[in-house]
Order: sequence, then C-alpha cells, then structure tokens
Amino acid sequence: MSLQPQVEDAPEEKSAFFIGTDSKHVSEEEDHHQLLLQKVNALASENYLTEAIYWFSVAMRYGPVRPEQLNSFVDCILRNFKTKAAVPDPLSGHRRDNSGGDVFDCPNCHNFLGEPMTIACGHTYCKRCLYRRLLSKCKLCNEAVRGEEKANVILCGLLDKWFPDELKKSKTVCEVDELCRNKRYQEAVLLATHVIESDPETTEVARLSRAEAYTALKQYRLALADIEFCPGSSSSAECLYRKAMVLHEMGQVDESLQVFLQCLAVDEDFPCAKRQVEKILCDLLSPAGENVKVGLRETTQNASPHLHSKTIVADAQAHPHSPVQRQHQDQVCANSVNHHLDNQEEHWESLERPGLSRAHSLRMHGSSHDEEGLKRVYSAPQLGDQEKGSLLKRKLSSDTEPCVVDSGSSKHKKQVFKQQAAKIKTCRSVPKDLLDPSDLECSLCMRLFYEAVTTPCGHTFCKNCLERCLDHTPQCPLCKESLKEYLACRKYMVTTLLDTLTKQYLSQDYAERTKTHLEETRELSDLMKNVPIFVCTMAYPTVPCPLHVFEPRYRLMIRRCMDTGTRQFGMCINDPQKGFADYGCMLIIRSVHFLPDGRSVVDTVGGKRFRVLSRGVKDGYSTADIEHLEDTKVEDNDELERLQQLHDAVYEQARVWFQNLKIRFHNQILQHFGPMPEREADIQATPNGPACCWWLLAVLPIDPRYQLSVLSMTSLRERLMKIQHILTYLQSIPSN
Repeated sequence: MSLQPQVEDAPEEKSAFFIGTDSKHVSEEEDHHQLLLQKVNALASENYLTEAIYWFSVAMRYGPVRPEQLNSFVDCILRNFKTKAAVPDPLSGHRRDNSGGDVFDCPNCHNFLGEPMTIACGHTYCKRCLYRRLLSKCKLCNEAVRGEEKANVILCGLLDKWFPDELKKSKTVCEVDELCRNKRYQEAVLLATHVIESDPETTEVARLSRAEAYTALKQYRLALADIEFCPGSSSSAECLYRKAMVLHEMGQVDESLQVFLQCLAVDEDFPCAKRQVEKILCDLLSPAGENVKVGLRETTQNASPHLHSKTIVADAQAHPHSPVQRQHQDQVCANSVNHHLDNQEEHWESLERPGLSRAHSLRMHGSSHDEEGLKRVYSAPQLGDQEKGSLLKRKLSSDTEPCVVDSGSSKHKKQVFKQQAAKIKTCRSVPKDLLDPSDLECSLCMRLFYEAVTTPCGHTFCKNCLERCLDHTPQCPLCKESLKEYLACRKYMVTTLLDTLTKQYLSQDYAERTKTHLEETRELSDLMKNVPIFVCTMAYPTVPCPLHVFEPRYRLMIRRCMDTGTRQFGMCINDPQKGFADYGCMLIIRSVHFLPDGRSVVDTVGGKRFRVLSRGVKDGYSTADIEHLEDTKVEDNDELERLQQLHDAVYEQARVWFQNLKIRFHNQILQHFGPMPEREADIQATPNGPACCWWLLAVLPIDPRYQLSVLSMTSLRERLMKIQHILTYLQSIPSN
C-alpha cells in the first residue's frame, strides 16, 4: 500500500506528516510523534498556548501521549490561568519565610510538626506532608525534596517530651491516613471523627483526612462540608486539591480542573495537583473511547466547551482519512480549550460565590441544573458506560440534598474556629522546667550541638564530628546505615530548627559552646604554631603540587585548612628518626575536588619555606612550630652584578638542557610542572628568589635529600651554583 502525504494546516510542515499502516513506516511515524511533542513543549515554553494545543492534537494521531509528557504544557496553561483569572497568591508573604510563625509548625501545612523529618537542605517538615507528597520543593529554600528521609530522632524525642498531647493527636491523624492508604475508609472516618470531637479547635488536618475517606465512600457532600469548614479552604493548596479531587470523583471535570489550577496558582510546586491536571488535559485532548461517544453526542449542546471538542474528536476518528475533519477537529480543540481558559474567572466566581459553601451551592442549583450536570458526568471519560452514568445520577441526586446550611450561626462558628486556631499558633512555647541541655548534646563529642547536621537515617551530630566519622567509614555512627550517597553529595546542611531551638532556649550554653569553637578555630588558624604537616614528598615555592588525599587523618587536616580559611599546610619528606625532615615548604590550596567515596584530589602550589622548631601530633596528623626562611639579600652592587650574570648563565644552560630532552620526558615535565618560568628582571624581588630555580629543582632527576639541602639554603648564589653543577653533570652524560 502506498503512502500519500496529507496536507496539514501549516504549509511549512507539509513533508513531515504521513498517515499509513505499513509496518516499515512505523519507526518514521514514531519519529514524527516525538518531534511533534518536542514542538509542543517548545511552543508551551514560549507561552504560545493556542499553537501548542493545535500541535498537541496533531501529535495524538501518531500515538498516545503519557500525562507526564505534558509538564511544559501544564505550566503554560497555568500561566494563562493566572493571567486571565488574575489569581493572587494568598500565601505570597508566607511561602518563603516562616520566621513569623511558630517554630514548631510545618513550613508547608503550618500545622504542628508531629513526627518531624529533616530533608537534605536542613529544613524540617511533618511526616504527613512528606509521606503524602504534598510538596516537591522546600518552601523555604526551593531545594528539591526526595521524600525518602526518616524521622528526626532528636526532634521526635524533644516534641514528645515538650508537647505530648499535641504529638499524640498528630500521630492519631497519621493513623487515619494509614487507614485510608489501606482502604479501610469506614474506620478512618470513625477515628477522624473522634479526633475532631475531642478537640474541634485544631482539627484542619483531621478534617482533610476525613474528607479523603468520605470521597472514597462516595459521600461527596460530607467531604465538601469538611473541606469548607477548614480555615484555609480558599487559600490552602491542600484544601483546594482535596476539593478538586471530590469534584473530579463526582464527574464534574470542568469544575475540578478549575480548582486544580487554583491549587497550582497558590502553590505551583504542588505535585499531586500537577499530575491530576496532566491526566485531565491528556484525556480532554485525546480521542474518546467507543463507550463514551454516544454520551458525548447526546450532550453536545449542553456540555462544557472542552467536552464539545471531544465530541468532534470522536466523530473525526470515525473518518481518519478526512483531512478537512482533522483540521477542523484540531482547530476547534484549540479554540475550545482557550475559550475554557478565557472563562476561568467567571467559572471560579460562580463556584466560590462569597458567603456560599460548596454544599449549599449544590443544593441551590441541584434542582434547576441536575439534568445538565448529570449529562456532563455521564459524558466524562471515567464514567463512560450508561449503567455507571445512571448509577452516579442516583448517587449525585441524593448527595445534593440540603444538609449543611450556610446559616449565620455556622458562619460565626467558622469565624470563631479560625480565631481560636490563630490564637493557638501564637502561644506554643517550651515549658522551662523541661529544658535540659543534655537533650541537645552530640552523641560523638558529648557537647552541645554546634552546626547540628541530620543524616538521611534521622540521626543528628555536630557537623565536624560527623565528617570525622565519615573520614573512616561511610556509615552512620549510631545505626550503621550506609551513608555513601550522603557522603558523595557532601551537602552537610545545618538542621535549622535545632539550631534555632538551641539559640532560643539555651542561649547561654550556646554562647559558651560558640566561644569554645572559635578558640579551637583560632588555634588551628595560626600558621606559626601547631601548623599541620603533610608527610609525603618534596615541595617547592611557586611549583604546583597535586595531591591525592585518602587517609582519614589527612582528610581531616585538609578540611580544617579549608574551614579555618587559611588554606595552607606544611609539606615535609619523611625522616626515619624524627618522623619528618627539619625543613619543608608551605602549600597553598587552590582547589579541592571531592570524590564520591570521601577521597579528594587537592590542587596546591608551593608557598613559603620553613624550618621546624618543634614537633607534635593532633588528631592523628603531625604538627610543628615553625619559622619561615628568606634569602639573604646582596647589597653590594658589584656582587649583585656578578650574581645576575651567574643567574643568566644558569638560566640559559637550563633552557638548552630542557629543549634537548627526549620528547617523552619533555611532555611529562610540561604535564606535571608546567613550562619553565620566564626570566625575572629582579632576582631578589621575593624572599625565595627566582621561580626558575625551584622549577629546575623539582624537575631535575636528583635524590630528595640533595633537593632538601638546596631547599634549606638562604644564599641565592649557593643555590645557583648547586643547580649549575647538576646541569653540567647531566649534560656530560651521553644520550642513548
């Protein structure tokens, strides 16, 4: 069968689209499908909504589209929704700054932390928000949330000690969520009702969990009533999401899409809502199933614009080779979705009329619009067959009977509830008689936490203590859980809540702990006393010295050099009797590249020379008190002129030797030490003399002990003469 190109609405794409069933062209059509989806995403990213909708409908003819492929498309629609509906952000002053709230509140849901869980960025959220995937990014720093963390052991113990009653209620709500996950909805309703009746003033989370159970039991009216009773029913992303889910389960796809978008307008990173919008849009723009076509045709005049477009899509599928119908289908689909967005504000206002609860709105409009609403339900994709449609018709008609009346007393009750909830959030504080500094001690150093860091397994340590443990083994010091990934990331972020609690409630103890830390840091910052010594190889001023650091003691040493800001340590060669030689060179750290297993590659360059005065050991690595070495300057002009002539002669001799080296050795030297330094105009400009001398000393093939003797010299003349003798000897050896 021959393939005939089909002419599309866009002339520039003529040769790109083909319709056929021959198997040899399957891969070609798949390529077209992917290219079309890329075009849709590109148009959506640039905010070309109409064009994106058109090309998306074209792409649907070449193959199915997964909801997760609509990410950019959903973002584009959300931007249009915000613009056309002029949706304000109710939490704009609160989403990125929780400093004005209670420190024991979750930054996401603003309820009691309950079982706190610290994420990688150091901020702490309640277990419910993380386990239910209610956020994809941290509300305080925008860092991605993995949701795999475990409860913070220290914080759980503190909250259990300080607020046992609130923690008990929080755990009970988590039990309600667990019952819902196990589909034990009747038990979830009973337990949530018990929580609400025992303390009706602080039960927003319990009501939302009960609303989820009611929705699963198809008691939509009760679910909406619970959601409307919550103080954040119109400003909380979770409340809006739960409301949209109820509407979606009722088959009111129009209204649910609007509320889902409103939820994303409040919190654009709300992952569950975004997935639902992706699914709805994918369904709206995809060809309808056979069991839906009849219902769609019957309700074309009464249904919403996007369902009307789906009817045209269904009809067009019956005649796949009609380009006119396909073009008409694509254009109507694009126009209808845009028309749907243009009317978002009007739909939203009708849905959220001031002073009217959702349940009451259903009651008022149920009698006059039951038939249209049920047809819309009947034509929705998830309720395609007629039996399910009529079943839901009977269910919905019973659910829309008046039960919750938005009377003045209920308004007053809700207002009082909001005031009491706000009052509770401002008065929570730690009882003074329960404050104990030992509750905030590091289990490794047995001192008050300083820069407390929480691992993914939920245990907390001082940052320095944890790093020292990870130098030896990539396991948690307490539970022995593997921390290889944590070590590879090296994002040891301070646990903000613990830091805040320590400063707020143990200010005097924290001040003493800070003073001790600063004294220790100041001691480590002294570059004359107790200087860390790396016992390894010869190092020279101005010469690069790359190091591979893998021993735990030197990992600690390098990290301390970085933390104190000195970025310097001494390098000496080994001495069998003394431990390390009497002379060495300071190395300046230019960069550190950490490897996933904790090792590091350290790029250093030589600094000042020194002489060892005394030796010591600190935490496994050697230290020394030192004094710096400087060349003795020549003051006499005649002597200085002779010194300059000697320098020039040695420099020229070295240049010739380097150029005559075999290409293999020449390249190795260039790779490890770089090119030979340029001739210096003033040979006494620096305390260490010309850089070329140290470069030559590093590259010349001589014994380290001989190199050490030259390093210790403070006379430039003697150093030049030594190098000259070495060069003369090497040049006298015949090359093979």
